[in-house]
Amino acid sequence: MMGYGPMSTIKWGILATGGIAATFTEDLKLLPDAEVVAVGSRSVESARAFADRHGIPHAHGSWAELAADPDVDIVYVANTQNAHYDAVLTCLGAGKAVLCEKAFTLNRAQAAKLVDVARERGLFLMEAMWMRCVPAIRKIVELVEGGAIGPVQAVHADFGISVSVEPGHRLRDPELGGGALLDLGVYPISFAHLMLGGPAKVQSWARLTPEGVDENTGMLFGYDSGAVALLSCGITTDGPVTASVSGPLGRIELPHPFFRPGAFVLHRDGAEPETFHVPYEGTGMLHEAVEAMRCLREGLLESPLVPWQATLDVMGVMDEVRRQAGVRFPGE
Repeated sequence: MMGYGPMSTIKWGILATGGIAATFTEDLKLLPDAEVVAVGSRSVESARAFADRHGIPHAHGSWAELAADPDVDIVYVANTQNAHYDAVLTCLGAGKAVLCEKAFTLNRAQAAKLVDVARERGLFLMEAMWMRCVPAIRKIVELVEGGAIGPVQAVHADFGISVSVEPGHRLRDPELGGGALLDLGVYPISFAHLMLGGPAKVQSWARLTPEGVDENTGMLFGYDSGAVALLSCGITTDGPVTASVSGPLGRIELPHPFFRPGAFVLHRDGAEPETFHVPYEGTGMLHEAVEAMRCLREGLLESPLVPWQATLDVMGVMDEVRRQAGVRFPGE
């Protein structure tokens, strides 16, 4: 794997031209050691418009052209999740490192294949689960691992939003990997995994849309340690979008939105609540870019903050939640 000097500028390519690609691109501009040099889309017109809007020098009309661009060190994949597998495979095939949006793929089998390809080719690959890279979340992990609340016994997390989407919208389209779970539920599940690892038992229930994707989903996970996680997600619910992690010595409460907190509160028996202010930079997405670039410079194939096994575990859990709910995507 190519090494990068500690002061070298790492050059990014952006695959897709939607809202999340725009947000990430603007965050990258805050990093002096990052440069966005190219954007790629299935439409050269869309790529050129995005490039003009964000001051990007090169616009490509296909994923393959972007992946083949010799100026690009790493590609950020931000298209719809049904297309992540093919897009990442294209980039890895061209020898490019990849940071791919969540949900990483449609299912664990696809994710495992991409990990295998990255390992075989000696290329960096990371799920863009930015929550794991946000400073406040990293501080919470530090406190929990340091025994601040004792062994974790319970995790609660919700990501419910009330949105009115018509049939055909990507959130209701099985062809596009629609539903609340892959778009929103991946955050509570990833948070629980960060605190407790993979569950021994998964129980879930979901209400489905007429198209057959989940719109309101509840999950209960059980762990060999005796811990539990109670999680929910939905596109019809105005949820609190908060989280907590509890142990015998206290609990940590994360405010809305729990996946990008600038502060959190530690409650411990016999002590006043302690508020930790741990601000993020930009929109918070730049922290995953910083981590990806650190890994490139150190010659790592995977990030210790977002390791491959965590991505595979979370994808496997979502497979099981969908199985219990009766949600299948075309081709599965």
